[in-house]
Amino acid sequence: MAIDRSLFSPAERLLWQCGVRDPSQIDLEAIANYRGAEVVYRRLCGCAARLVAAGDKAVISVGVGSYPRRQRFSLAHELAHWICDKDHGSFRCANEDIGPQNAEAKNVEAYANGYASQLILPSFLVDPWLEGKRVNLDTAKALGDDFDASLTASAIKVAKRAQAQTCVACHNQTKRIWSQKNLTFPHDFYVKQELHQDTAAFSMAFGKGNGLSRPVKEAADRWLQGPEAYRRTVETQSLRLPDDTILTMITLLPSK
Repeated sequence: MAIDRSLFSPAERLLWQCGVRDPSQIDLEAIANYRGAEVVYRRLCGCAARLVAAGDKAVISVGVGSYPRRQRFSLAHELAHWICDKDHGSFRCANEDIGPQNAEAKNVEAYANGYASQLILPSFLVDPWLEGKRVNLDTAKALGDDFDASLTASAIKVAKRAQAQTCVACHNQTKRIWSQKNLTFPHDFYVKQELHQDTAAFSMAFGKGNGLSRPVKEAADRWLQGPEAYRRTVETQSLRLPDDTILTMITLLPSK
């Protein structure tokens, strides 16, 4: 697949400038050092990560209380602040500020999340990797393993780059926490607030299943609200995350 560098995001341009041509070459600590920031891992109080800037130097502190791929995304998030938001000075970012699911709001934290996602999962490397693969969580898990990315970040990337009408949602036992859909997903379809009792995700939420569910086709109105959803079919796959929330990839299949 030919690479069109005119389509690169700012994060992808930085990676290319640093000689990244393969996922194994995405060394965030080295990139931070190249841009004048020292990275330290320590226990933090009241935040998940922080940036302390002074002139053309900075220290990025990443909390050690989370799993490694979460720490990696936190580092990428603070690195985005250092590169893009120097005029704002220092940052203290809470858990709720950091995450690929929070990349669509119009503020500096959301922009940092979007930049971080492209640092870890750059489209110019992800797109050829995804070619010919199914749109589901099995693919997202494999993508995360190859790019050292969290399953949440990988699932969102798979959905966003898919041509199929796909979204990703996260629920707990009582409500939908967030959802993101790709550009082809119908604007008048929405993920329901509560999990349907006949889904694998519901069973997982109440402790009756672990690991990846198998991809299944089921009635769209178990998951979606929208025009004649009861006539449509979706393919879904779910997984319990470390915080006991349930991540689901939902693909709306073509009408018959």
